Amino acid sequence: MFKRIREEIAIVFERDPAARNAWEVMTCYPGFHAMLMHRFAHLLWQARLRWLARFVSYIARWLTGIEIHPGAMIGQRFFIDHGMGVVIGETAEIGNDCTLYHGVTLGGTSWNRGKRHPTLGNNVVVGAGAKILGPIVIGDGAQIGSNAVVVKAVPPGATAVGIPARIVEKEAGDTAGFSAYAVGSDMNDPVSRAIHELIDHGVATDKRIEKILAHLEKLGVDCADSAARDRFDPGYLNKIVD
Repeated sequence: MFKRIREEIAIVFERDPAARNAWEVMTCYPGFHAMLMHRFAHLLWQARLRWLARFVSYIARWLTGIEIHPGAMIGQRFFIDHGMGVVIGETAEIGNDCTLYHGVTLGGTSWNRGKRHPTLGNNVVVGAGAKILGPIVIGDGAQIGSNAVVVKAVPPGATAVGIPARIVEKEAGDTAGFSAYAVGSDMNDPVSRAIHELIDHGVATDKRIEKILAHLEKLGVDCADSAARDRFDPGYLNKIVD
């Protein structure tokens, strides 16, 4: 038990640069308190003391703002940063070395009994405000961006952002490990890429049209009306898309 507590304290120092000492972690970190109380509530749940387990989790929610159902299965070195508003459902499963930020929901989409909450693999990071819904699997090392709504499985090592969440690519050569809030400035959003490619295609098309008009004018065709058409600024459009 004491080994587990030491691990829980150590992981706070590893993932929160604001942590100064063990006493501060033990007295001022709601995520740490929520996990200690969940471990106890989960033991009661497994012992079929269901009401008492739910009551312990209720007290934990009142003290920390973090609601973890005592039936949820959580691995080692789990870290909840800030914590307010985190909700973890009964059949949720969380692997080792995972991180959740405030406002995260691991929720269900069905009223039927059985598996209805997400499964997170090892080393998963879930950004602030993200919602992962249904009995889906988030693969090892995956990252979920802030405020994303995930309703489909996410492959191992992938990053999902948006509503509904979609997989984005990292830039080539990116070897970054832990990413605070699960979002980086170099995330390659496929929608953004598609818009940039459309803008580039529009620029290339304009150049071809200009060449055609120039040849027609040489042949004596009056193209003044066509040449005076509205033009768009690709630099401005690329800037607002970013």
